[in-house]
This record gives sequence, structure tokens and C-alpha cells, in this order.
Amino acid sequence: MGASWPSWRSWEGGVRMSSELVARNSRRSRRENGLFFTSLLISIIAFYIILSLSHQDVMVFLQRMESNAVNRLLLLVPVLYGLTLFILFFLVYYANRFQLARRRHEFGVYLMLGMQRRKLFGMLLAEDLRSSLIALAIGLPAALLISEVISLVTARLVGLGIVGHRFTLSLSAIGWTAVGFLLIKLLASLILSGKIVREEIGALLTETPEGTKKQRPAVVYAAALVLGIALLAAAYTLAIGGRAWSGLRYMAGTLALGVAGTLLLFYGLRVIIDRLARRGDRAGKLRVFNFRQVEETVIHRSGALAICSLLILAALCCFGAGVATARSSRAETHTLDYTFPTDSKSADTVRETLTAHGLDSAFSDIFEMRIGRVRTSTNYQNTVEFPALQRTIDAMPVSDERQQLQYMLEAVGYPHLIALSGYNRLLAAAGLPELTLADDEAAVYCDSETSLASRTALINRLIAEGSSITIDGAPFTLCGQVQSVSVVTDRSITMSFALIVPDAVFDHYTQGDYDVYLDGVLAPSMTEGKSLMNAIADMNALLNPLGLKYESYLQNLGRELFYIVAASYLTIYLAIIFLVVANTIIGVQFLMGQQKAARRYRTLVRLGAEHDTLCRAAKAQINWYFGLPVGVAAVSSLFGVRALFSGILSGSAQSGMTEMMIAAGAMILLLCVVEWLYMAAVKRSSSRYLLGLMAPEREE
Repeated sequence: MGASWPSWRSWEGGVRMSSELVARNSRRSRRENGLFFTSLLISIIAFYIILSLSHQDVMVFLQRMESNAVNRLLLLVPVLYGLTLFILFFLVYYANRFQLARRRHEFGVYLMLGMQRRKLFGMLLAEDLRSSLIALAIGLPAALLISEVISLVTARLVGLGIVGHRFTLSLSAIGWTAVGFLLIKLLASLILSGKIVREEIGALLTETPEGTKKQRPAVVYAAALVLGIALLAAAYTLAIGGRAWSGLRYMAGTLALGVAGTLLLFYGLRVIIDRLARRGDRAGKLRVFNFRQVEETVIHRSGALAICSLLILAALCCFGAGVATARSSRAETHTLDYTFPTDSKSADTVRETLTAHGLDSAFSDIFEMRIGRVRTSTNYQNTVEFPALQRTIDAMPVSDERQQLQYMLEAVGYPHLIALSGYNRLLAAAGLPELTLADDEAAVYCDSETSLASRTALINRLIAEGSSITIDGAPFTLCGQVQSVSVVTDRSITMSFALIVPDAVFDHYTQGDYDVYLDGVLAPSMTEGKSLMNAIADMNALLNPLGLKYESYLQNLGRELFYIVAASYLTIYLAIIFLVVANTIIGVQFLMGQQKAARRYRTLVRLGAEHDTLCRAAKAQINWYFGLPVGVAAVSSLFGVRALFSGILSGSAQSGMTEMMIAAGAMILLLCVVEWLYMAAVKRSSSRYLLGLMAPEREE
């Protein structure tokens, strides 16, 4: 018993010493590699937000309104989760390799002093596990807070009165975030720690020599630069002109031109950097040294810089487009809550059914919306003629806008007719002044979902000028402004152009052949004290047993929101991942290159260079090293976002193109600020390294 006590004390002391060493090294690693640690925190936050997507207020709303579409969307979440884990594994592996490479001499000293390789292996795993748990302890609460903010902001954009808001905590998202993060960290640590402990002590104590790469004649780099710029210009032209969306071949060609142009551009940048270096030392100390370092980096890692620039470009485009798309989900005023199509049942039958079950009191107003076409003529192509519009379009220069207006003119030739009485009931429900039309007057209706603001403005101008039309040869004067209040709740029923006419005129031209939609507005008592989502959900539960066909406002809002959420949430998530990967790679590559150039910095110290001078030199290199891929990506992103909007937005949405481009531009500027923060983190890490590099030299 007495013999074992000292052994126990020795073991306890060894454990305590080992624990303190692990804690100290872990703290130092986080301090010296703040960029990488921050990237891990961002990854944790992104993991949780995407995994907790089903708990977002908007998604809960969509689950009730568009469950099938939402379920298909949520099936993509595990795919994105697995893909992100795969990408982040290589990022963690790459960054951890750099961290361990910086400590090679330290590990060699441990082994030389007698530390067992098995113990060194365990110590490295313990350090990584401790840092990972600290990252989770910081990242998960931050993720909960940010997820809640996103949920609240999204609910406000849609309308709190519609969606409502509640605090949610997804235990499954927390669990999968922790498991996935720890898994990739442990796997990377096992592989790298195993490689370190198997190396010979002499190899660990020896500095890794700086690599070399064969240089080609300057004309090769110049040609690559010119060709790269030409290919990028061609890609920009195709993207902005809309040709990229005309077919798969053009899309693939545009992407290929953009990627090839970026690769060649970075490959040829050596020419410009070389010319800057040759200008000498006139602009400041170590100018030549800085540009030679940057030049060498571009030569050695032009491909990696180009790929990082493409990743940043993808991030900027995704983030800009995602945020701009999310802004289109702003709450909008609506009038109609329900529409009952009466294809199979008459409007009177629907009313009787509602009254029989006591549901007529649930509506403050129920009225008929009659919509038909001209049936007095068989000349469907030119039943309605709009000569003023025709002359205006013919006088316009050849352009895409002119072509779109010509398409609209074809719809003008055989438009829908809307009975005035029903539309006035709609205007009254919306709190708008009613239309007054004589027997020879008509008003123009253009659906807000499909009509561009420029076309609406053109028609309003023509109406103001006293334009007239003919319906089956009879003249009519256009009155008022273009009307756009939705006539039914179902947004799939759109009319790019229609004419509102008096009821007698409507009856004459439709010959009794028309569609009837019974529109309803819920009574205030139905929505009092509850969100619109809950009110309509409760009403749906009462209507479903009756066997009536109906469409609700929220059902159609849900369809629109589904696409907005799918476009914005997923693109922003991908943007964050791309940005983290690209910036971490750039930062780690620079710091690794700085470590390999340690002999050059020591030589400058021996020649009398001060720490501040070296730091300024390193910061200048970082500005160039980050600025090149970020600058190219920022310029390209303006064209990329514009091309995305041109290809994916509907005609009505494109009317707000300018506003969306401004929003996207603001997001691109915001991400450029994030890039500046990344640069600042790399600069701090670089300064610490240079200070440590100089200390031994000063002691000598």
C-alpha cells in the first residue's frame, strides 16, 4: 500500500501537468489561429440554421399551407448537410495541417525530451477535442440567437399578423450539428496527428524548405492575361444579354468562359505584378520585396487563388440574389380571403350551403366576380383593336421591350371582360373608390403579377391622352387608371390584360357564356386575437366537410413564399459556406507561405529591419493577396447577380430590377466588409508570427 502511494501521486501529477499543457496549447492555438476558429464558429452557426429550417416560423406556416412542396424542400437539407460536411472536412484538414506544421519544431522538442509518441498523439487529440467543444459552446448559443433573429425578421417581412412568431429550440439540429462537427474534426485530427507522430525527430526539428516553380517567358503570362480578360468579357456579355438562359448549351458555355477566363487572368497577373516590382523602392521600404513575394505567390498558387475567387464570386452572387429575393417577401395588402369557383355548382348553391351550415356570418362580404370573353364575333384575333397602342409600339426602336409589348398587343386582341358590378364590390372591400363607366366607356385591367411597371405607365399615358378602342367594331373610350386589384385569390389565374365594362355591355358581348367566382372576405370576428394563418386554418377546417371547392389567400401566398424561401434560405446558406471555405484557404495559404519564407524575414532582421517595418510589408502583401481574388469576384458578381435576376425572375418581378440590384449591391458591399475583417484577422496572425520570429534574433 505504501509503495503504491507515490506511484499514484506521480500519476496524478502527470495527468495534471498533461491537462495543463493541453489547455495551454489549446488556448494558444485559438489565439494564433483566430481566423480558422472564427470560420469554425460560422460553420457551426450555418449548420444549425439549415438543420433547424423546419422550425422556422415561415416553414411552420408553409407546412400547413404547402406541405408537399415543403417536404420535398426539406429532403434537400440532409443532402446539403452531407455535402457541407464533405467540403468542411477538407477545409478543416487543410487548416489543421497548417497549425501542426507551425508547431513541428515544438513536437520535435517534446519527443527529444522523452515524451512517448503515444502520449504526443493523445495530447494532440485532446487539444483538438477541447478546442472543438469550446467552439460548440460558443457557436451553438450564437446559432440559436441568430436563428431566432432570422425567424423574427422573416415573419415580419411576411407579416406577423399572417405568420405569427414563437421561440423554437431544435434539439435534433443541435445534436446533428455537434455530431457532424465533432466527426469531421476528429477524423482530420486522427489523420494529421498520426502523420506527425510517425515522423522522425530530425525531420520535425528541420524547417521545411520553400518550394520552387519553373517560370515561363513573360509573353506567355501576358498572352494568358489578355485571353483571360477577353473570355471574361465574353462571359459577361452572354450573361447580361440573356443568351446564357436561352439553352443548356449557352449556359454551359457562359460558365466555361467565366471559369477559364478567371484561371487565365490569375495565371497572367504575374506580368502586372512584375512590372510593379520593377518600379523599384521609390514608394516605400521593402516595395520590391513585397511585390516579389506576391509575384511568387501568384506563380505558385494562381490556380488556388482563381478557385477561391470563383468561390467568393459564387458566395457574392448567392448572397446578393438570396437577400434581394427575400426582400420580395414583404407583407402586401390583400383584399380577398376566399374564392369559390362555381364551375360545377352555381353561386347560389354555394351561398345556400354556407348559410345552411351557419358559415355565411363568417364573411363580412360575399360577391360574384364575372369574367368572360367576347362571344359576338368569331374573329378572335382582332375582336378588340387598340390603335393608339399599336402606333406607339410601331414607332419604338427594335428592342426586347418592344418585342414584349408586341406580345402584349396580341393579348389585347382578344382580352377577358370583367363585369363592372363585381369589380366595384371588390374595390369597396379594398377601401378604394368605385369606378363609374358609361355604356361606351371601359377601364383597363392588368394583373400585377405579370405586368411590368413600364407597360402599365405606358397604358396610363395613352389613357390620359384620350385613347379609344373598338370592341367588335363598336368604339369605347378608356377611362381612369390601369386597375390591378386581384379579382380572385388564386394567383395562378392571371390576366395580363382585360377590360372592365358595364354589366349590360358585359352581358351583351359574353352572351351568357362566362365564369363566375364567388369572392369572400372574412369577418373581423374571425381574425380577432389570432394570426391570419390560424384564422384561415380554422375556417378551412369548417369548410372541408362541406365538399365545396375553394382557394384561400394563404394557400396561394404559401406557394409564392415556398419559392422565395427555397431561393433565399438555401442560397444564403451556400454563400456562407463558400465564403468560409474561400477565405480560410486564402488566409491559411498566405500564412503557410510566410512560414516557408521565414529565412528571408530573418535575413531582413539581420539587415536591421524593425518589427513594424516587417508588419507593414506583410500587411501590404495580404492586401494584394486577398484583394486580387476579392476584387475580381466583386466585379464579376455585379454581372452574375444581374444575369441571375434576368433568368429567374418573372415579368412582374423584373419591374423591380433596379431596387433588387441596389439591395444585391448593398449585400455585396457588406460581404466586402466581411472580407476586410478576414484580412484583419490574417494580419494579426501574421504580426504575431513575425514578432515570434524576431525574438531569437534580438536575443543573439
